[in-house]
Amino acid sequence: MTDASLPGRYPEIYAAASGDPERFWLQAAEALDWTRAPTRAFEPEAGPYGRWFPDGELNACHNAVDRHADGARAEQPAIRYDSPVTGTGRTISYRELRDEIAALAAVLADLGVAKGDRVVLYMPMVPEALVGMLACARLGAVHSVVFGGFAANELAVRLDDARPKLVLAASCGIEPNRVVAYKPLLDAAIARAGHKPEACLILQRPQCAAALSEGRDRDWAEAVAAARAAGRSAPCVPVSATDPLYILYTSGTTGKPKGVVRDTGGYLAALAWSMPNLYGVAPGETYFCASDIGWVVGHSYIVYAPLLHGCTSVLYEGKPVGTPDAGAFWRVVSEHKVACLFTAPTALRAIKKEDPEGARVGAYDLSAFRSLFLAGERADPDSVAWAERVLDRPVIDHWWQTETGWPIAGNPIGLGLLPVKHGSTCVPMPGYRVEVLDEGGKPVPAGTMGTIAIRLPLPPGCLPTLWGSDARMRASYLATFPGYYDTSDAGVIDGDGYITVLGRTDDIINVAGHRLSTGGMEAVLAGHPDVAECAVIGIRDALKGEVPCGFVVLKAHVARDPAEIERELVARVRDEIGPVAAFKLALTVPRLPKTRSGKILRATMKRIADHEPWTMPATIDDAGVLDEIGESLKGRGIGSA
Repeated sequence: MTDASLPGRYPEIYAAASGDPERFWLQAAEALDWTRAPTRAFEPEAGPYGRWFPDGELNACHNAVDRHADGARAEQPAIRYDSPVTGTGRTISYRELRDEIAALAAVLADLGVAKGDRVVLYMPMVPEALVGMLACARLGAVHSVVFGGFAANELAVRLDDARPKLVLAASCGIEPNRVVAYKPLLDAAIARAGHKPEACLILQRPQCAAALSEGRDRDWAEAVAAARAAGRSAPCVPVSATDPLYILYTSGTTGKPKGVVRDTGGYLAALAWSMPNLYGVAPGETYFCASDIGWVVGHSYIVYAPLLHGCTSVLYEGKPVGTPDAGAFWRVVSEHKVACLFTAPTALRAIKKEDPEGARVGAYDLSAFRSLFLAGERADPDSVAWAERVLDRPVIDHWWQTETGWPIAGNPIGLGLLPVKHGSTCVPMPGYRVEVLDEGGKPVPAGTMGTIAIRLPLPPGCLPTLWGSDARMRASYLATFPGYYDTSDAGVIDGDGYITVLGRTDDIINVAGHRLSTGGMEAVLAGHPDVAECAVIGIRDALKGEVPCGFVVLKAHVARDPAEIERELVARVRDEIGPVAAFKLALTVPRLPKTRSGKILRATMKRIADHEPWTMPATIDDAGVLDEIGESLKGRGIGSA
């Protein structure tokens, strides 16, 4: 339950969505253009838990692009492409974007792509990636974006599951210190896959041209130029609101990735609601989501939500630091007059590590900038407080998942900023009835840790099922707690209804019978003035079952003896959490192993520490870091399998 005494419009809005969801979501859906407006918001008998807007019909590309291109926003920038890794940029108006999408969609149609067909995209952060996604949506085809540069075997698995008619790819991706050739990886994936796409459309980048396979591969630019010269343009194809817009794969515990399905109508309605109400952004303003289109955040808040709302979306091909320095984001915010920035806590920590005093902030004009939103993994209170201090603006930690497609909880600036509690992701968004359950599925008292679950039905925008498997959907998410969606996140809800996510349920360790959150210990370590970022894992222990081990990366230019800092960290956890934590081991390391989206690979670190067999994670950013972690553990007598 949320506290009705909270300020702003949030309590009444949340109550309206809970009390009459049919009316609330039909009203929210009025923000969209429908070829057939829905008369019902929800059909409880369809799918594993129900389906949203079952009798509605619309097109996602029309809503995101054409209705603006045909109206007053035709010449407004839709996309501002900013690429420090190539030293280039480009501004694309809604009219230009519409025309590019329509031409590419004609090419896809000529290659046999039609409503319901799947198209895999294997692309870097370039405008053509967005054009490709929206061209699929224009035809009613289902896009499935695979992070550019993903390992060939992982791409092959996705090809076999989605069974695409076509692949859209670029010749390469560009990192600050290297060029990653995509075409050899794509060729290897197709060779391994049982399913062979009928054709591949290849965007040739000047940094690394690819050899095209005769009979299968087409040159992207040549094909589109030919379509335009012939006056070819594909119209928007209406689809059912319950038809899939895209498939996005997330790791599965069995090794087979889970294809999260996103339906069209519910997703667009939820995103359209979130832009003004949660993020507090108006049409015509500039929104900068510093993610990648390979992740759900990029799908929702680089591509669909800003364009649906008539905003200008920044497409950034760069890093938070190193392109060229820790002021990279503030330079983008200043140049493009960004109103709202959305990034990951790991990016913020990287900036803080390189620029602990926030000196780079003062070098730029941030007068248009109003708020910073964080999501992706837990935002430690120390980093949030640092950003509040150096930016002098609201810094909002909010929480969601690949499966939900839009935020579960956040501080809804558009409805009136609520009091900030560092460490908390604030309150649930409309439609999310969030509870904390014990192992038996019973709600626990306020302030008690347990598994965070969402009472069914999930609101619009969330996954209706997994690709090709309602049974796996039920087994993965709905079976543990009947009547609920299991988030697999652990946390607490306080007396004001504020949600604090402490980590994945498998990050709760059992120390001599006491269930403790590694996230809570990380918050204590991160509060040390010399710590830039950290990770805590549970290591197997013959006496206590598990004991915690903390890995810490120190801020740049810290000259103190690491052993002294480690002793201070052990004492800090003992003082703030207590002896029950049995925290006796803190290791300073040069860096932490992360995925390319910035998530720390805690589970792999734990397997190394526990002498268990482990495999190289497909999404790892730099494989060499795991060797460094193994050596650090060996130095303390813990060793590696």
